[in-house]
Amino acid sequence: MSEKAIIYSVPEAAMKGAHVSGMPAYLKLVAEADADHGAYWGRLAREFVSWKTPFTESLDEREAPFFKWFEDGTLNASFNCLDRHVERGQGDKVAILFEADDGRINRVTYSDLLARTCRMANALKARGVKKGDRVVIYMSMSVEGVVAMQACARIGATHSVVFGGFSAQSLRERITGASAVMVITADEQLRGGKQLPLKAIVDEAMALGGCESVKDVIVYRRTGRQIAWEASRDRWMHEETQAQADTCDPEWVGAEHPLFILYTSGSTGNPKGVQHSTGGYLVHAAVSSTWTFDLKDDDVFWCTADIGWVTGHTYITYGPLAIGATQIIFEGVPTYPDAGRFWKMIQDHKVSVFYTAPTAIRSLIKAAEANEAVHPRSYDLGSLRILGSVGEPINPAAWEWYHQHVGGGRCPIVDTFWQTETGGHMITPLPGATPLVPGSCTLPFPGIAAAVVDETGNDVPNGQGGLLVVKKPWPGMIRNIWGDPERFKSSYFPPELKGYYLAGDGAIRDAESGYFTITGRIDDVLNVSGHRMGTMEIESALVSCTALVAEAAVVGRPDETTGETICAFVVLKGPRPTGDEARKVATELRNWVAKAIGPIAKPKDIRFGDNLPKTRSGKIMRRLLRSIAKDEAITQDISTLENPAVLDQLMERN
Repeated sequence: MSEKAIIYSVPEAAMKGAHVSGMPAYLKLVAEADADHGAYWGRLAREFVSWKTPFTESLDEREAPFFKWFEDGTLNASFNCLDRHVERGQGDKVAILFEADDGRINRVTYSDLLARTCRMANALKARGVKKGDRVVIYMSMSVEGVVAMQACARIGATHSVVFGGFSAQSLRERITGASAVMVITADEQLRGGKQLPLKAIVDEAMALGGCESVKDVIVYRRTGRQIAWEASRDRWMHEETQAQADTCDPEWVGAEHPLFILYTSGSTGNPKGVQHSTGGYLVHAAVSSTWTFDLKDDDVFWCTADIGWVTGHTYITYGPLAIGATQIIFEGVPTYPDAGRFWKMIQDHKVSVFYTAPTAIRSLIKAAEANEAVHPRSYDLGSLRILGSVGEPINPAAWEWYHQHVGGGRCPIVDTFWQTETGGHMITPLPGATPLVPGSCTLPFPGIAAAVVDETGNDVPNGQGGLLVVKKPWPGMIRNIWGDPERFKSSYFPPELKGYYLAGDGAIRDAESGYFTITGRIDDVLNVSGHRMGTMEIESALVSCTALVAEAAVVGRPDETTGETICAFVVLKGPRPTGDEARKVATELRNWVAKAIGPIAKPKDIRFGDNLPKTRSGKIMRRLLRSIAKDEAITQDISTLENPAVLDQLMERN
């Protein structure tokens, strides 16, 4: 381990009774996977998933990179998430504890969730939806959203969930890309005390043309406000389901049957429809939910992600339900009615495992330091035993705050690296086994052959940065880009990298421990005067100035002399400075970065805003920052931007 690294050993309480307890147990699993990769995952598939027809072969590599896992086995994802728990006598256990934006609480047991899923599945079948059809789900966080996904899985339809903040044009692209036969939506969604349209955006998307494949739009009545209605197409969810039976035989599908398509936006071109299987994906979701979060029967798990993103698929809709966990689903936002909402919910519901994004953590740090009433120490968070981080690398300063003020210094933090394409965790601590280093996602999940290589696919020495790859297939991996197999191969399995899976991220392994640190997207690696630097490294340096900085994002700008210069966008803990004060603070931060990394890393341009441009789900819209850095006009779709006013602030040069 490098001299500067702070190592947190595994707490005795976390190790005791853990599913993977102690580093020897972790290393034993790694050795098993190394000895026979297919047999290892085959054992876990039989242990964690119920099969209608047992598979006889774990991995088929003959058509690589179109790998097949457990291909001759049959199963049903909804049966695994619901029926088998009811059959085991767990029907009265709470599956979902839903808290609405206004604080209303609804507890849904596994028996309730199964009955609701069956009624929805029967309603879909009554409208002609069948195995292999695609259904687009455009909803906010709700039990109904999970029911819609589970109902599709139950009848063998492939769902494609679209985040409820996307524009009509983005929704249309995803409907047409999947040739969806149905859209499931709501009249409106409630977020932060506001009523936001959903059905109206569906109507707009349909009016844009090209959505002729859609025969029905099913609408969940959330707010009850009047909406436009197309009688030949639109149907109320409650009317379609109320007369249906609460039993529905599951459709048994092959393990490689597409469970879902989830579209991701590329930097250029059309959105990519990431296609995931049923069997392999469910295995990865169930195993990682169990080991990474060390979930026990009496835990209350809360993943704050939206079902519109892959985190909400794997660690809300499928993984926790596949292992019979109790979980929180939250409709609202962390700052409404105040920035103590997360902490109050943890206190009220006795949450024991909490999984959220670094962006949320950093914004709540700023709020907590400005107002003692919403500081985590103002709440009883004693129920927590494990914390998690997801979505982007977490900088060490935010990690330390999260560990100290939310976890009370006693809760391991699982800093998880994974992607839409990977289906589940790839590099992550296991809380009962892995010593922690702030800012490092530590070691690969057992069975994941992660490595750092150069541009020709050769391993680079520990301590030297390179491209993050995965050398062996794994069950939860992307199977294809929907309708574009050539793009799938060229994007993820370039021949110059020996056929390894290319994550698209840079990484470095510690020279001593081998721990991984993600340095940022490959296209976010800056080349300044021949020096390669990850934007994440510079962002971490800025945020480590804890007296001043709440949040930072760094992008590159073309420069005739140096190739690229560094442009930083900073949110301070105090008021946004202007004029001479802004120039003074910018100078102070440049000197801070120079001391933390070196003079070559000093941002040439530092701009201040009250916030960073984010989607309503909290994702930083870095492409907007690149345009601002280059003084380009903003021509991109900003319909998902939470606060457009920050763009004007960030355009101001100091």
